[in-house]
Amino acid sequence: MKIKQQKQIKKFLNEEFGADKGSSIFVKEEEILHEIINKIEGKSKNQRKTLTGTILPRIALYKAMQECNLETEEIYKHMQKYMMDIVAKQKHESMEKMEKLPCFYFLYSKIFFRVVRKTDLWESTQRSDKNSFDVTMTKCLWHTACVENGCPELCPLFCDVDDVTYGNLKKLGFSRTKTLGYGKDCCDFHFYRK
Repeated sequence: MKIKQQKQIKKFLNEEFGADKGSSIFVKEEEILHEIINKIEGKSKNQRKTLTGTILPRIALYKAMQECNLETEEIYKHMQKYMMDIVAKQKHESMEKMEKLPCFYFLYSKIFFRVVRKTDLWESTQRSDKNSFDVTMTKCLWHTACVENGCPELCPLFCDVDDVTYGNLKKLGFSRTKTLGYGKDCCDFHFYRK
């Protein structure tokens, strides 16, 4: 099975650790990834696709560095660099491109609502008015996956990606006071028109 994110992870590891050590960590990451993919149970086709393509490769990267006996602080530093400088940066750049569309705020709010209402990746309630929309998530596949794979401490980095993704946009404002990943009862997304 080809997972697009694996190429990015391999490149990151080689840049961070050099070819030899980077390759050995990547081999371990792929081994762990296939192992945790094979253990997926009770998930829908959509959840499986998101787990396999997005969430589990990052969890496997984290676990591979743990198995290579890196210090906890060093692992966190590398994971933070990967999540913020690569994943979040790409997502933010994508948002900046989308903002150039005419009627961006209207389109994005409609699409965001449609996605959260029709998907089983989250359980949420939504509210909107002319200039803002709120989505309160009480269950999140990213949080669930981290907990199920024994690394709830990794989940805050997934949450932090949102802050970078939606931060400093020209037409869309974003705030949040709590997340499941940080141990709270929900993720309270608030988006507003700038």
